Amino acid sequence: MVALRGALAGLGRLLTLRRGLAVAALSVAAGFWLLPSVDGAGGGPAGAAMAASEAVSDAEFRSASGEHLTLANFRGRVVLLNLWATWCGPCRVEMPALDRLQAMLQGDGLAVLAVSVDKGGSAAVQRFFEQRGLRNLTPYLDANGATVRAFGARRIPTTLIIDRDGNVVGSLIGPRQWDSPDTSALIRRYLAS
Repeated sequence: MVALRGALAGLGRLLTLRRGLAVAALSVAAGFWLLPSVDGAGGGPAGAAMAASEAVSDAEFRSASGEHLTLANFRGRVVLLNLWATWCGPCRVEMPALDRLQAMLQGDGLAVLAVSVDKGGSAAVQRFFEQRGLRNLTPYLDANGATVRAFGARRIPTTLIIDRDGNVVGSLIGPRQWDSPDTSALIRRYLAS
Protein backbone atom coordinates (compact mmCIF):
# COMPACT_ATOMS: atom_id res chain seq x y z
CA MET A 1 0.00 0.00 0.00
CA VAL A 2 2.85 2.41 0.84
CA ALA A 3 4.45 1.62 -2.52
CA LEU A 4 1.14 2.37 -4.32
CA ARG A 5 0.81 5.74 -2.52
CA GLY A 6 4.41 6.60 -3.47
CA ALA A 7 3.78 5.68 -7.09
CA LEU A 8 0.59 7.78 -7.20
CA ALA A 9 2.38 10.74 -5.63
CA GLY A 10 5.15 10.42 -8.22
CA LEU A 11 2.58 10.30 -11.04
CA GLY A 12 0.91 13.43 -9.64
CA ARG A 13 4.25 15.29 -9.60
CA LEU A 14 4.93 14.18 -13.19
CA LEU A 15 1.53 15.42 -14.38
CA THR A 16 2.01 18.73 -12.55
CA LEU A 17 5.44 19.12 -14.16
CA ARG A 18 4.04 18.38 -17.63
CA ARG A 19 1.17 20.82 -17.10
CA GLY A 20 3.70 23.46 -15.94
CA LEU A 21 5.85 22.89 -19.02
CA ALA A 22 2.81 23.15 -21.27
CA VAL A 23 1.80 26.43 -19.63
CA ALA A 24 5.36 27.74 -19.98
CA ALA A 25 5.47 26.79 -23.67
CA LEU A 26 2.08 28.42 -24.27
CA SER A 27 3.23 31.57 -22.47
CA VAL A 28 6.25 31.87 -24.74
CA ALA A 29 4.17 31.18 -27.85
CA ALA A 30 1.60 33.78 -26.80
CA GLY A 31 4.23 36.51 -26.78
CA PHE A 32 4.32 37.60 -23.14
CA TRP A 33 7.22 39.80 -24.13
CA LEU A 34 4.82 42.74 -24.36
CA LEU A 35 3.94 42.74 -20.67
CA PRO A 36 5.73 45.35 -18.57
CA SER A 37 8.30 43.79 -16.30
CA VAL A 38 11.97 43.66 -15.52
CA ASP A 39 13.30 40.14 -14.89
CA GLY A 40 9.91 38.92 -13.71
CA ALA A 41 9.27 41.74 -11.22
CA GLY A 42 5.70 42.87 -10.95
CA GLY A 43 4.18 39.57 -11.98
CA GLY A 44 5.29 39.76 -15.60
CA PRO A 45 7.43 37.32 -17.51
CA ALA A 46 11.10 36.70 -16.89
CA GLY A 47 11.61 37.34 -20.60
CA ALA A 48 10.64 41.01 -20.52
CA ALA A 49 13.52 43.45 -20.64
CA MET A 50 11.87 46.81 -20.04
CA ALA A 51 8.58 48.36 -19.03
CA ALA A 52 6.18 49.11 -21.88
CA SER A 53 5.66 52.74 -22.92
CA GLU A 54 9.00 53.78 -21.45
CA ALA A 55 10.78 56.53 -23.37
CA VAL A 56 13.96 55.38 -25.06
CA SER A 57 17.44 56.48 -24.24
CA ASP A 58 19.71 58.48 -26.47
CA ALA A 59 22.35 55.75 -26.18
CA GLU A 60 24.83 55.98 -28.98
CA PHE A 61 25.83 53.14 -31.29
CA ARG A 62 27.77 53.09 -34.55
CA SER A 63 27.18 51.97 -38.10
CA ALA A 64 29.71 49.55 -39.59
CA SER A 65 31.35 52.56 -41.28
CA GLY A 66 31.83 54.28 -37.90
CA GLU A 67 28.98 56.83 -38.09
CA HIS A 68 27.65 57.67 -34.61
CA LEU A 69 23.87 57.25 -34.32
CA THR A 70 21.14 57.30 -31.69
CA LEU A 71 17.53 56.13 -31.84
CA ALA A 72 16.57 59.74 -32.58
CA ASN A 73 17.96 59.10 -36.08
CA PHE A 74 15.07 56.65 -36.59
CA ARG A 75 12.24 58.74 -35.07
CA GLY A 76 9.05 58.45 -37.12
CA ARG A 77 9.67 54.76 -37.85
CA VAL A 78 8.81 51.70 -35.79
CA VAL A 79 12.13 50.30 -34.57
CA LEU A 80 12.88 46.71 -33.68
CA LEU A 81 16.16 47.05 -31.76
CA ASN A 82 17.95 43.72 -31.44
CA LEU A 83 21.01 43.47 -29.17
CA TRP A 84 23.05 40.44 -30.24
CA ALA A 85 26.54 39.00 -30.82
CA THR A 86 28.16 36.76 -33.41
CA TRP A 87 29.24 34.31 -30.67
CA CYS A 88 25.69 33.97 -29.23
CA GLY A 89 24.03 30.75 -30.47
CA PRO A 90 20.39 31.92 -30.18
CA CYS A 91 21.34 35.24 -31.82
CA ARG A 92 22.88 33.42 -34.76
CA VAL A 93 19.71 31.36 -35.20
CA GLU A 94 17.30 34.32 -35.21
CA MET A 95 19.29 36.62 -37.52
CA PRO A 96 17.97 35.19 -40.82
CA ALA A 97 14.39 35.72 -39.57
CA LEU A 98 15.22 39.34 -38.66
CA ASP A 99 16.67 39.79 -42.15
CA ARG A 100 13.46 38.43 -43.72
CA LEU A 101 11.29 40.62 -41.46
CA GLN A 102 13.24 43.72 -42.54
CA ALA A 103 12.76 42.74 -46.20
CA MET A 104 9.02 42.20 -45.65
CA LEU A 105 8.23 45.39 -43.74
CA GLN A 106 10.87 48.04 -44.38
CA GLY A 107 8.64 49.72 -46.98
CA ASP A 108 5.95 50.02 -44.29
CA GLY A 109 8.21 52.02 -41.98
CA LEU A 110 9.99 49.32 -39.97
CA ALA A 111 13.66 49.72 -39.08
CA VAL A 112 15.26 46.54 -37.76
CA LEU A 113 18.43 47.62 -35.96
CA ALA A 114 20.74 44.66 -35.37
CA VAL A 115 23.13 46.18 -32.83
CA SER A 116 26.06 43.87 -32.12
CA VAL A 117 27.84 43.84 -28.77
CA ASP A 118 30.87 42.10 -30.29
CA LYS A 119 34.19 43.44 -29.03
CA GLY A 120 35.85 42.37 -32.31
CA GLY A 121 34.40 45.37 -34.11
CA SER A 122 32.80 45.68 -37.49
CA ALA A 123 35.05 43.12 -39.23
CA ALA A 124 33.58 40.21 -37.22
CA VAL A 125 30.03 41.47 -37.76
CA GLN A 126 30.51 42.11 -41.50
CA ARG A 127 32.01 38.62 -41.90
CA PHE A 128 29.00 37.11 -40.09
CA PHE A 129 26.57 39.01 -42.34
CA GLU A 130 28.40 37.84 -45.46
CA GLN A 131 28.60 34.20 -44.32
CA ARG A 132 24.88 34.14 -43.50
CA GLY A 133 23.79 36.02 -46.62
CA LEU A 134 22.10 38.78 -44.61
CA ARG A 135 21.33 41.44 -47.19
CA ASN A 136 18.41 43.41 -45.77
CA LEU A 137 19.82 44.29 -42.36
CA THR A 138 22.34 47.01 -41.71
CA PRO A 139 24.91 46.03 -39.06
CA TYR A 140 25.35 48.37 -36.11
CA LEU A 141 27.86 48.15 -33.24
CA ASP A 142 27.68 48.78 -29.50
CA ALA A 143 31.31 47.94 -28.80
CA ASN A 144 31.49 50.12 -25.68
CA GLY A 145 28.23 48.74 -24.19
CA ALA A 146 26.38 52.09 -24.05
CA THR A 147 23.19 50.76 -25.64
CA VAL A 148 23.21 47.60 -23.52
CA ARG A 149 23.59 49.68 -20.34
CA ALA A 150 20.98 52.24 -21.41
CA PHE A 151 18.35 49.53 -21.75
CA GLY A 152 19.51 47.42 -18.83
CA ALA A 153 19.97 44.37 -21.04
CA ARG A 154 21.42 41.54 -18.99
CA ARG A 155 21.29 38.80 -21.61
CA ILE A 156 21.31 38.54 -25.36
CA PRO A 157 19.49 38.44 -27.57
CA THR A 158 17.38 41.25 -26.15
CA THR A 159 14.89 42.88 -28.49
CA LEU A 160 12.85 46.04 -27.99
CA ILE A 161 10.00 47.41 -30.08
CA ILE A 162 9.98 51.19 -30.15
CA ASP A 163 7.00 53.05 -31.57
CA ARG A 164 7.13 56.01 -33.98
CA ASP A 165 7.12 58.43 -31.04
CA GLY A 166 10.21 56.85 -29.48
CA ASN A 167 8.55 54.84 -26.69
CA VAL A 168 9.39 51.24 -25.86
CA VAL A 169 6.16 49.30 -26.35
CA GLY A 170 7.51 45.78 -26.01
CA SER A 171 10.60 43.79 -25.17
CA LEU A 172 11.83 40.23 -25.24
CA ILE A 173 14.84 38.42 -23.89
CA GLY A 174 15.67 35.40 -26.01
CA PRO A 175 15.25 34.35 -29.63
CA ARG A 176 12.06 34.49 -31.68
CA GLN A 177 10.98 33.54 -35.18
CA TRP A 178 10.58 37.17 -36.24
CA ASP A 179 9.08 36.49 -39.66
CA SER A 180 6.38 34.11 -38.41
CA PRO A 181 2.78 35.10 -39.26
CA ASP A 182 1.90 35.86 -35.61
CA THR A 183 4.96 37.99 -34.97
CA SER A 184 4.81 39.89 -38.24
CA ALA A 185 1.09 40.58 -37.60
CA LEU A 186 2.03 42.04 -34.20
CA ILE A 187 4.69 44.24 -35.80
CA ARG A 188 2.18 45.33 -38.48
CA ARG A 189 -0.16 46.43 -35.69
CA TYR A 190 2.48 48.88 -34.46
CA LEU A 191 3.19 50.02 -38.00
CA ALA A 192 -0.51 50.81 -38.49
CA SER A 193 -0.76 53.00 -35.37
